[in-house]
Amino acid sequence: MKAKKLITLLLCSVMIVFAAYPDGRELIKKMDKIMASDTQKMTSKMIISTNRTSRTIETRSYTKGEDYSFTEYLAPAREEGIKMLKIGDDLWTYDPDADRTISISGHMLRQSINGSDLSYEDMMSDETINEDYTAKTVGEEVVFERSCWLIELTALRADIAYPTRKLWIDKERYLPLRGEYYAKSGKLLKRMEIRQVMQTGGRWFPKEMHYQDVLNKKSQGTSFIIESVEFDVDIPTYMFTKAALKK
Repeated sequence: MKAKKLITLLLCSVMIVFAAYPDGRELIKKMDKIMASDTQKMTSKMIISTNRTSRTIETRSYTKGEDYSFTEYLAPAREEGIKMLKIGDDLWTYDPDADRTISISGHMLRQSINGSDLSYEDMMSDETINEDYTAKTVGEEVVFERSCWLIELTALRADIAYPTRKLWIDKERYLPLRGEYYAKSGKLLKRMEIRQVMQTGGRWFPKEMHYQDVLNKKSQGTSFIIESVEFDVDIPTYMFTKAALKK
């Protein structure tokens, strides 16, 4: 009888601990509210580092909701004028030197963008976590001296790029300070960290994000630094058309 009572007490203690955690789906909703806007205009630079070298790509991008994005490369000179357009599940790139538009699809989506730790598939991922994953709060940890909730995400469909993910969401600012992306086998594939934040447009927002493809032993990671961002700005409709790629 004593053993049964002990087991019952332990089970009750576990249930109380998990009951004290906020609902994972609600935390994701709060995170999305901070990160998302109807439209965005952003200038940024991507620093791609390997064991031997480092290079920087500067871009200007426009987004509308989850389905539309347009990015133009500003520097370096050899890549200036390259453009990328996303409309829903379709993605195109345009190279002005070759005057050629290429559709990126199928296995090509898994290729690295400019040798970075990000793939086209990563860029195509819509921020609809609550539609694509179940979310469960499983603990709390400190990341970069900030108290965070630890969320485990399990994909609802087989075609999701990362079947399992983990997010460490800042308890106060609701920014995902760390993310881990796993294969179906449970093997860690990529890691993301928000290393700097800023206040802009009345909200906290990432300033510097660092991505690491843990399977690429030559990579030292890719830093994505946001120089400026504007929310809910007017963006001409033509920006999200294939014609804009050659404009």
